[in-house]
Amino acid sequence: MAADPNQKKVVVNFQSVANAPKLRQSKFKIGGNEKFAKVIEFLRRQIHQDTVFLYVNSAFSPNPDELIIDLYNVRPNALVTSLCPLQS
Repeated sequence: MAADPNQKKVVVNFQSVANAPKLRQSKFKIGGNEKFAKVIEFLRRQIHQDTVFLYVNSAFSPNPDELIIDLYNVRPNALVTSLCPLQS
């Protein structure tokens, strides 16, 4: 499946909470029509853990089937994703 060259790229800003592992780079770009599951898998590989808990804007944990652009549109300008070691 070819990527749409006109799709909007969204910057995802990861913030570590409590004793969650810190990333060397905290901001990444991803296509807006990708599912949140792709963010989860990417982060699992980055921190070498099977289980991660992610919260958007420190408010809710989105369904893995949610589109990135829909989550971004909740609060345009930034998609801040908190990485937690334990489920809240």
